[in-house]
Amino acid sequence: MISSVAVIGTIFMDCKGFASQKYNALGRNLGNIQFVHGGVGRNVAENLVNLQLPVLFVSTFDKTAIGTEVIERLEKAGLDTKFLTGTETHGMGMWLAVLDHDGNLAGSISQMPNLAILEEVISRKGQEIVTESTHIVLELDLNERITRRVLSLAKASGRPVYGIPGNLDVILKNQDILADLACFICNDIEAERLLGVRFDDLGMEGLQKELARFVEQTGMGSMVITLGSKGSVYYASQDKESGYQPIFPVDLVDSSGAGDAFFSGTVMGLVRNRSLNQAVVYGTKVAAWTIQCHENNCLDLASRMEKDELFCHVIARQQEKYVG
Repeated sequence: MISSVAVIGTIFMDCKGFASQKYNALGRNLGNIQFVHGGVGRNVAENLVNLQLPVLFVSTFDKTAIGTEVIERLEKAGLDTKFLTGTETHGMGMWLAVLDHDGNLAGSISQMPNLAILEEVISRKGQEIVTESTHIVLELDLNERITRRVLSLAKASGRPVYGIPGNLDVILKNQDILADLACFICNDIEAERLLGVRFDDLGMEGLQKELARFVEQTGMGSMVITLGSKGSVYYASQDKESGYQPIFPVDLVDSSGAGDAFFSGTVMGLVRNRSLNQAVVYGTKVAAWTIQCHENNCLDLASRMEKDELFCHVIARQQEKYVG
């Protein structure tokens, strides 16, 4: 059976303002403003299909010109959109972001979609969604009912679940859900709140020890913490694999979308049965390519993969499976 991934998450329309000079939070700033397709689930779904994995995307969208444009782009990329549900309003979220002249996030405001619509979809079609996929990607902070329903169905069907946080609220209140994850990936700010420690006080070796302790304590399969420009650390409980992965230096254009890109590349590696230390290399490369773009996804990901020795090997293996 060819591996296929069901991605359950949100669609957003992002309004991004890029300051052309040093950003002044209290003054006027010249620059340019762009509307970009976003949302954690949408970003990851597009990344994964561009990484040549069959993807089934489960989300909601607005029946508007903007919503139609988002869906058309996903279908053109090759995603299976049969579980996308359209609604007259509040099917999509909005994210207002300001980036400084270096491309780093200076401030943002987020408006969530109406999650009751997605909850109803999962209630009616959850089993069908899980049955049609071999792996599940879940945006964990949708709401507790969606999260627990998906995790229960996946566990009963033996489907590994890879979790990515949205706003962290659901996870902080329900940390027991982490035990049902094959892998959980978050950034250092989110991890500090979960682990209850200040990373600056630990050092890299101390951080890796705290990460291993937390994974073993919660019962997760594995966990990765991204550290921005410092790289990432990871731990897998099954073989006690622990380590550190540095970044690949590039010229930063826009840092938003980097976390979703890292998650996508890492999950691609895990779905293709790579070890965690190999998978985070894929994630690091996809993140590096993505932050060189103004959008939340690397628009020329396919061509970059074809020119990269590591990804060329993956593409060749995947083509052999399809031929076989």
